[in-house]
Amino acid sequence: MKKIHLLALFLLFAGSVSAQYYDPNRRPPARRRPQQRQQYDNPIQVGAVVGLNTSNIVDANNAYRSTGTISGFNAGLTFDVPVSYNFSFAPEVLYSQKGYFAETTDGNLTQHFNFIDVPLLAKFKLAPGFNFLLGPQISFLVSSNTIFDNGFVITSQNNYNSNANNVYLDGVVGVSFDFGRYFDIHGRYAIDLNQTTSNSTVIPDYRNQVWQFGVGIKFN
Repeated sequence: MKKIHLLALFLLFAGSVSAQYYDPNRRPPARRRPQQRQQYDNPIQVGAVVGLNTSNIVDANNAYRSTGTISGFNAGLTFDVPVSYNFSFAPEVLYSQKGYFAETTDGNLTQHFNFIDVPLLAKFKLAPGFNFLLGPQISFLVSSNTIFDNGFVITSQNNYNSNANNVYLDGVVGVSFDFGRYFDIHGRYAIDLNQTTSNSTVIPDYRNQVWQFGVGIKFN
């Protein structure tokens, strides 16, 4: 009988404790969801670039034949349109000076070209702060200047382009290094994919090529 009484008391105590903690309207605790990765959200950036050009021309039919180089500058606007964390579209609009120097049997010839370049670059982030650049470029010839020195007389002639056919398609490859979000340095190589007919017995049909080194500053 004592055992029955003890068992009854135990069941009564257990029921009262359970009644205190049981609430039929209480919802079970929500399961914790794994923390979601923060989505990549980077706004479009606009900036300015300025740099140095070192350019010459190569024979369109003989890649091993080239002329002497001359120096110029490039400057303009740059854009960075993020597509994903490791890839963005980076178009630019640049004023760019190109040209070449050639020694001929009659004297020395220096040719200066002024272009508006529109590179349409794909920017691949290979490592933090290090990017690979690749893409086409459309180049519009604005004007040119020819200087000829035969040892006695130096002649100069300016030519302004009014011919819409002087549009070139280039290929561009390069790298850039980011220093924070608003500053970078870059180096590129660009070459014409279509040739220019020189109409000269001295200078062959040629392609412009240029090495560019510069800095970029983002405004936002």
